Amino acid sequence: MTFFRFNFLAGSVLIGLLSAMSFVSFFWLPHDPNSLNFQVQLQGISRAHWLGTDEFGRDLFSRLLVGSRNTFYVGFVSVAIGLSIGSSLGLLAGYFRGLLDETVMRLIDTVYAFPAILMALLLATVFGPGTFTAILAIGIAIIPMFARITRASVLSIKQTTFIEAGRALGAGHIRLLYRYFLPNISSPLIVQATISLSMAVLAEAALSFLGLGTPPNVPSWGNMLREAQTFLAFSPLPALVPGIAITITVFGWSLLGDGIRDIVDPFTRGK
Repeated sequence: MTFFRFNFLAGSVLIGLLSAMSFVSFFWLPHDPNSLNFQVQLQGISRAHWLGTDEFGRDLFSRLLVGSRNTFYVGFVSVAIGLSIGSSLGLLAGYFRGLLDETVMRLIDTVYAFPAILMALLLATVFGPGTFTAILAIGIAIIPMFARITRASVLSIKQTTFIEAGRALGAGHIRLLYRYFLPNISSPLIVQATISLSMAVLAEAALSFLGLGTPPNVPSWGNMLREAQTFLAFSPLPALVPGIAITITVFGWSLLGDGIRDIVDPFTRGK
């Protein structure tokens, strides 16, 4: 088995397991993730609590399962926002060039100067902190990546023979963009979307940790980390459980993205 196939397989397995956890949480949970039980505060691993309990006696495994829903939801929606807007802007800028290209790319440079956390702070003043704020902040922050990749891909194939053939057949701008350009630049966009999901997981956890993302009453891995920091001296489990989950998720998306990139890359496909 070649290395890139191992990356793809390992990433698929990790993300598949995490997806299964998220799916199962809709139908089965060992405990109510928000149920307080002060008699079992900061308890270790046991039959009743497979990953222990937090400072309020809440079951960590149940909160981990429910938190995986939020991680996938925020990740997919924010990447969908960045992909749709960024690829559309990059497609138009690379195809029409001129003033439109300059305007779009300067706008992209401006957005790129704002990291997701700063964007979330700005949006929180308008909409208030919450899941919507996190999704919007992450989505806007990754728009420049997709816009630049799309523009570069459009420029690389703009003068190729099949594009010229499309023009010769009388294809208009819209048909050229969505029938000839978009299918031939989809591979790098898919790879970037996969890699961006790993970035979105980290960004969502960071925003929730700072109180700018998921509300405190909703179990999320970032919220679990924030609540656990005060009690690290008593039990490391409330911090280790979400921390390891975030690490595995980011690692899984990164491996999957690397595997897809190597598969679609013509220079490595035959190796």
